[in-house]
Amino acid sequence: MSLLLAPWTRLSLLAVLLLAAGVCVVLYEPQRLLSEGWPPGLPVGAAVLLFAAAYGVCTAALVPRPLLNLASGALFGSQFGLLAAVAGSVIGAGISFGLGRMMGREALRPLIRGRWLQAADDQLARHGFRSMLAVRIFPGLPFAAANYAAAMSRCGWGPFLLATAIGVVPNTAAYVVAGATASSPGSPAFLASFGFIAVSGVGAGIVAWRKRHHLAPVRESARSAVPARELTANHPPVVTAVPHGP
Repeated sequence: MSLLLAPWTRLSLLAVLLLAAGVCVVLYEPQRLLSEGWPPGLPVGAAVLLFAAAYGVCTAALVPRPLLNLASGALFGSQFGLLAAVAGSVIGAGISFGLGRMMGREALRPLIRGRWLQAADDQLARHGFRSMLAVRIFPGLPFAAANYAAAMSRCGWGPFLLATAIGVVPNTAAYVVAGATASSPGSPAFLASFGFIAVSGVGAGIVAWRKRHHLAPVRESARSAVPARELTANHPPVVTAVPHGP
C-alpha cells in the first residue's frame, strides 16, 4: 500500500494514464464522435450538459481544444456552443489540475529549483489569478500543459478555475463561431472569427517574446530583499587587526 502511495509511483501512473489517453485520441478521434454521433432528439439543455462533461474528459485526455470548440459550434450554434465549450473547458481544467495535484505534485515539487521554474512558481503563488488569466487569454502554451504545470505550482484552486472560466471566453468564442458558420466561409461572422484567431495567435507570440526576460529578475529581486542581518549571520564580517605602534 505504501508503494502505491509513493510520489514517484503516482507520477508514473499519471504518465501512463496520459499516454493511454493520447493513444485513444489518435485511434478513436473523440472530437469527431461528439459532433457526428450525438443522440438525436435529446433536449438542448441535457445535450449541452452532456457535451460539456464529455468535452472536459476529452480535454483532460489531451484532445486539442480548438477541435472541440469547432465541434461545439457545429453542433449547437454560437450561443449554446459557447456555453458548452466554456463549461467543458472549466471541467477539463479541474480534472487535469486535480490529477496533477494528486498524482504528480509531490514527486515534481522538489525539482522546482532552477531560476525560471522558481520564478514561475513564485508568480503563480503570489498572482495566481492574474497569471493564469494571461495564460488563458493569450494562447501559446497548450491548454492541457498549462493545467498540469499549474497543478505542480502553489496556485490555488479558486484563482485557477476562475481565471480559466473568464480567460478562455474570447478565443473559445472565435472557434465556436467559426464552427457554427463553417458552412458559409464567406460570411462576415466566419471571416471575423478566423481573423480573431489569427490575430490572437500573433499577439501571443509577441507578448511571449517581450516578456521572456521578466521571470528571471524575480529570483534576483527576492535575493536582494533578504535583510542585512540574515546576510551578516550567514557571512560574519571579517575583522582586520590593526597593528599597534611601539
